[in-house]
Amino acid sequence: MSTGDHLENSTEEMSAELPPLKWSRATFDGLIQNLRFPESWGARYPEEGQTAADAPAGYVALFWDFFCAGNVRLPVTKFFLEFLEYYKIHISQLHPIGMARVRHFEFVCRTMRIELTVPRFRVFHRMHCSQGFYSFVQRASAKKILFNPPKSFHDWKQKFFFIKVGVIPMRMTFRGKEDVPTETIQTPLDKNWYQDLKDVPSIALPEKALVGASMSLN
Repeated sequence: MSTGDHLENSTEEMSAELPPLKWSRATFDGLIQNLRFPESWGARYPEEGQTAADAPAGYVALFWDFFCAGNVRLPVTKFFLEFLEYYKIHISQLHPIGMARVRHFEFVCRTMRIELTVPRFRVFHRMHCSQGFYSFVQRASAKKILFNPPKSFHDWKQKFFFIKVGVIPMRMTFRGKEDVPTETIQTPLDKNWYQDLKDVPSIALPEKALVGASMSLN
C-alpha cells in the first residue's frame, strides 16, 4: 500500500491477506456523485483483481462502508486528524466498526455542544486489533453512549476505491503489528461534560444531520 509523497515510508504490510475488488462501478459512481467529490480529488475505481493494498503512488485506499455506515465525509474534520495523529494510525488501517464509533462520538459531542477531544474519546473507547485492522470497543468502566452499534460488515474489505493522499491533509503513518497496550483510564464521574453526554443510537445519519453538526459540507 503506497504511502505517497505526503506519507512516511513504511515496510509494514497488512497482517491479513486482502481479498480482491468486489463491488460495482455503478455503486462507486453513485457514491462519488452523491457526496460531490470534486475531480481534483482523483477518486479512482480499482482495476479488476486489485486489493486495497494496491493503491498507486500518491493515493490511499478508502472503504465504501466508511461512508455508507460510518458517516464519513470529506474533507475530514480537525478532530479526526487529531485522532489519527494520537493513535499513529493510517486511515486505511481502520475497521469500519472503529470508524463508526469515532464518528458517532464526534456527532454526539457536536450536537450536545460538548468540547470534542481525543482524551474524552478514550474515556469511552479502547483500541484493539484484529487481522491487521484497528477498531474500538466500549470501555467497561465508562457509561454507554452508543447503543446497538454495528457488529459486522459483509465483504467490506472488497469494497474500496483510491483517492489522492492530499485529501487527508496530514502525514499519516502505518501503525505496526505490535500489541495494543492495555490502558487504565480514570472515569471522570464528577465532570459535567461526562454527565451531560447522552446515548445516541448508531445509525447512518441523514446528510442534513451531518451538515448541522459541521461534519459534512454537502
